[in-house]
Amino acid sequence: MPEKAPALSVIMRTKNSAGVVEQALAALFSQEHRDFELLVVDSGSTDRTLEIVRAYPCRLIEIAARDYYPGAVLNRAIEATTGDLLVFQNSDAAPLSPRALGDLVGAFADPEVQAAFGRQLPRPEAHTWVRRDYEVSFPDAPCAPDWMPYALPFAAMRRSAWKEHPFYSEAWGSEDTEWGYWARRQGRRIAYVASAVVMHSHNYTLRQLYGRRFIEGEADAFIHADRLSAARMLWRFALAAARDVPYHLGCRDLPGLLRIPARRGVYHWAYYRGHKLGERRRRRGDKDASVGQSVVLDSYDR
Repeated sequence: MPEKAPALSVIMRTKNSAGVVEQALAALFSQEHRDFELLVVDSGSTDRTLEIVRAYPCRLIEIAARDYYPGAVLNRAIEATTGDLLVFQNSDAAPLSPRALGDLVGAFADPEVQAAFGRQLPRPEAHTWVRRDYEVSFPDAPCAPDWMPYALPFAAMRRSAWKEHPFYSEAWGSEDTEWGYWARRQGRRIAYVASAVVMHSHNYTLRQLYGRRFIEGEADAFIHADRLSAARMLWRFALAAARDVPYHLGCRDLPGLLRIPARRGVYHWAYYRGHKLGERRRRRGDKDASVGQSVVLDSYDR
């Protein structure tokens, strides 16, 4: 008799994650909900990541770093799995409760729910501005903000929903955002599960922040098919900086307060540059997403 297929397929992407992946895997395999298969896709790790991953029951796909395009890689990974429900867990996202996975997939008891995502809490060492952003983005509330349609660090979806709309690959990043906005336009329900909590955050260097925001800007130009003016970019910078100031003062973080102009400047300038690239690519029908890939990958490699 053939072995029964698992109810869930968990997909985890890794690259040089040795400092965090063991925490993520240990938390996953400590979940009360244990009926899952794990597929790990590694894009060229050179540290102990693969050694750590192989200590856990999983299947492993290895690809070259320059072959890593998030949407295309996720689609390939999903095709290699069997579960009716697809679960996505970042290699640096650790569930904080043994019920987190069960709470996440419990949302699908409602047949109208096509996808779900959990709440993210910043790591203890997170910078003040990171903690503020996460408080706003992932509240302890029934719903996430309107501009946060979906987030893959800890998320799930029905395989049937993915088949209807696989992850896009027109731009290098924001594959989860694009999918979430597509689902919203189609009237599909995405549940935000605040009790499905993971620890996940990044203290980006300015170079890393530039790469991250560049590809988000490029992606948004495709997702929203809009144009971003310099004046609008400057307004967003001023508004974000103004919101940062009282939060940093309340936390008595003077060094962080002094870094607000540089950090928010890079944050919004990179997004603007990426968005302009996306606008040009859309106008020209350019299918090559390698520029955004180079910007973000180079920001980590240097």
